[in-house]
Amino acid sequence: MRNNNSLSGKTALITGGGQGIGKSIVLALAEAGADVIINFRSNTRLASETADEVKSLGRKAWLWPYDLSRENVLGDYQEFSKEKQCPPVDIFIANASHQIRNPWEQVTIDEFALQMNVNVRSTLLLMQGVVPYMKKNKWGRILIIGSVQEKRPHPDMCIYAASKAALSNLVINLAPQLAPFGVTVNSLAPGVINTARNKVALSNPEYVEKTVRKIPLGYIGEPGDCAQLALLLCSESGRYITGCNYFVDGGMSLRF
Repeated sequence: MRNNNSLSGKTALITGGGQGIGKSIVLALAEAGADVIINFRSNTRLASETADEVKSLGRKAWLWPYDLSRENVLGDYQEFSKEKQCPPVDIFIANASHQIRNPWEQVTIDEFALQMNVNVRSTLLLMQGVVPYMKKNKWGRILIIGSVQEKRPHPDMCIYAASKAALSNLVINLAPQLAPFGVTVNSLAPGVINTARNKVALSNPEYVEKTVRKIPLGYIGEPGDCAQLALLLCSESGRYITGCNYFVDGGMSLRF
């Protein structure tokens, strides 16, 4: 039987791929045969460890240390790609995001801009860069990592939630436009996942107990819970799926 999850010969660009959910997805794609370009902002040690794991699987890995809040995202990526001789991108996963917890009345212009620029603007610009090759090749996968907050907002993360809702809307706008070229566009919205971002909050037993009560499955998720769905959506197994948003949240989005 043919392995429809095989990504042999494909190259994937994953933003925020050095740790957490991004790392799990990087490794899932590498295990399926993809070479990977790993973007990260500042934690060189973790990103390098992820790249080493990719190489141990027999795949190529390139590290792109870059802050996605910068204005010239696409130009800087193209310069990096040319310098490192990276292949054209078949799969783009917009995983990196910036999250600031602050009541809406106290949100500053800088906090608003930082979250919108990293979460939305950089995603759009990088898609503008990678899609032409996908269209020419008549094959491509775009996967945006959203958040349960887009459906079940958090009182102290309204801008983060708004940015993720904007990405969901981007998916449904672009999916029909790119479908004729064999390019699928989907999103995956994690719930509460045990990552470094949530480490402080999840170290509080009272917070954990309160949070778990909101999750029908009754436990906090792990990064790997997102990876296999990401692999399906980025492979031939998911070729007939586009314009969709999947919540990987233990059912949290169902409770209000």
